[in-house]
Amino acid sequence: MQLLKKFSIKPVDNHLYDLAFLHESYSNENGLSECYERLEFLGDSVLDLVVSEFLYNMGPNLTEGELTRTRSNYVCKKALHSYSMELGLDQYVKIGTGQKLARREIDSVTSDVFESFVGALYLDHGLDTVKEFLSKTVLPHIKNGDVFFHDYKSELKQLCDHDAADINYELIQEEGEPHNKTFTMVVMINGKNYGKGSGGSKKEAEQNAAKNALRKL
Repeated sequence: MQLLKKFSIKPVDNHLYDLAFLHESYSNENGLSECYERLEFLGDSVLDLVVSEFLYNMGPNLTEGELTRTRSNYVCKKALHSYSMELGLDQYVKIGTGQKLARREIDSVTSDVFESFVGALYLDHGLDTVKEFLSKTVLPHIKNGDVFFHDYKSELKQLCDHDAADINYELIQEEGEPHNKTFTMVVMINGKNYGKGSGGSKKEAEQNAAKNALRKL
């Protein structure tokens, strides 16, 4: 794998790196019992740890809430997708030939495999090697202050808390095929509809609803 050579990583267990790019559809078509999802689960935690430690050491004056919001910017789906594309990880993904994925699903898989690769690297070489890898791929984005995600929900909640206002989100529409759904949410403040938003997940729809509510407020 050219990526491993680029970062001078000598694999101990090549299977881990092969597994990191196997989509469930490919595994099902080829009678395989594994796909990248378990490695993704592990890589997610490892990435959170390394980014959290870096932010903790970088900003001694940051509160817990500020650290959490800053970290979410660098481990969100959009950020992971950017890291994957910069490294060309999308070129290694194996998807079943009979599986038709929407553009949104392909982007999601591209995001997932960055975490699964981190998980494979962690199991193969340990935390120090992962930190070295992330210091060249993720941490520069933090140092540059790159913005991938704005947490409109937290911003709106802070505003509502300040005014002691009651806030909640309601699902008003759900449409599309199971693998390609679109959700529409509204944000209610003191029982009044302040904004509507749609997205490929409820969380994304809530963020868009909060963004529209902030514009009104």
